[in-house]
Amino acid sequence: MSLMLIALAIFGVTYLLIITEWINKMLAALMGGFAIILTGIVNQKVAFAAIDWNVIFFLIGMMLVISVMRQTGVFMYLAIRIAKMAKGKPLAIMVLMYLLTTVISAFMGSVTTIMILVPIVLLIASELKITPIPFIITMVIASNAGGAATMIGDPPNILIGSATDYNFMDFLLNLTPPVIVVTITSVGLIWLLYRKGMVVSNANRAKLMAYNENNLIKSPFLLLTSLIVLALMLFALALQGVLHIETATIAMTAGLFLLVISDRKRVEHILSSDVDWVTIFFFMGLFIIVESLVETGFINMIAEGVMRVTHGEPRSTSMVILWVSSIFSAFIDNVPFVAAMIPVLERLGTLIGNPDVMHPVWWSLALGTCLGGNGTLIGASANIVAVGIANRNGFHISFKEFTKIGMIFMLHSIVISTAYILLRYY
Repeated sequence: MSLMLIALAIFGVTYLLIITEWINKMLAALMGGFAIILTGIVNQKVAFAAIDWNVIFFLIGMMLVISVMRQTGVFMYLAIRIAKMAKGKPLAIMVLMYLLTTVISAFMGSVTTIMILVPIVLLIASELKITPIPFIITMVIASNAGGAATMIGDPPNILIGSATDYNFMDFLLNLTPPVIVVTITSVGLIWLLYRKGMVVSNANRAKLMAYNENNLIKSPFLLLTSLIVLALMLFALALQGVLHIETATIAMTAGLFLLVISDRKRVEHILSSDVDWVTIFFFMGLFIIVESLVETGFINMIAEGVMRVTHGEPRSTSMVILWVSSIFSAFIDNVPFVAAMIPVLERLGTLIGNPDVMHPVWWSLALGTCLGGNGTLIGASANIVAVGIANRNGFHISFKEFTKIGMIFMLHSIVISTAYILLRYY
């Protein structure tokens, strides 16, 4: 119990440093991680093993892919095309980017989608001379919502699919309907929140509409090659279970190949300029801190407490799982939380003795963890990656600024998910 209290204290202090931004978030996370080791809560071997290197190298690989694609000019091309479709109106652009992000995230994953699309919105905002921060926040929210719709959209869904033998179509048929409702109603929320705060001069709109985007493609050959590699990478990710190749290997293979064919003599520049090492090391520290909560039994204690409260009754269990998962996923990375909850739900299924009764409980866990990640700046990987990209381009998104918007969308989506679970399954 004493080790659990120490782990909670370190987590609390680290979290406070992150939200107050008294020091850099990477420094706070690494200090917290090594404090966990120094206090003996977990030893160095366990702590380093807790770092999900698959996630780390997947992120690095994707950063390399995006770096090479940026050289082709395709991002600027897409930026101008989207802005022209919206006739240069910021609110229309925001809605289009929100919808695009939701759809792509369902099939490419939330983190990958954010890495591809955030640079686009940065370029649009730069041309219109407005801040990209509202665009980035709403796109992050869209990525987590879209990722909830399929088995490959978000890591928690991948874990649940593996534990339950649900297939891609099971996720699509059970989780896509509430995500569609959340997406449509979220467009209304965007209009309510931002309809009065985004003004662009007619001169900047006219300048943007006058662009000839076809001249923006710098290297057609590299663009074609990059698109082929990207398509093969996405195909491999979709067939990962069949190929038995981890996501990190797929992403790194694509990234390294593109580096070789693009400009292999600029590798050092790309590694120093285009790989977001602050975000990478932040993840490492966070993995160690969260592992201490798992090792000391805190997350399991919460999970078992849910069982005691609901007494295994399916309807109330679904509701508790949905809301507890969303709240915890807003403050703790949802991957270890799902990993801790899976054996609890498996034991509950054995106790009930009817596998069919457990279906809505599993879908509640998926919706709660994926949508709950929108609650705060550190709730999901996509959030952290997006903020890292923004910071590297000179735009600072504070914990408070993200959370006051993210929490609105999170609560809105969980209320809709609650109604969906109750109406469809009970």
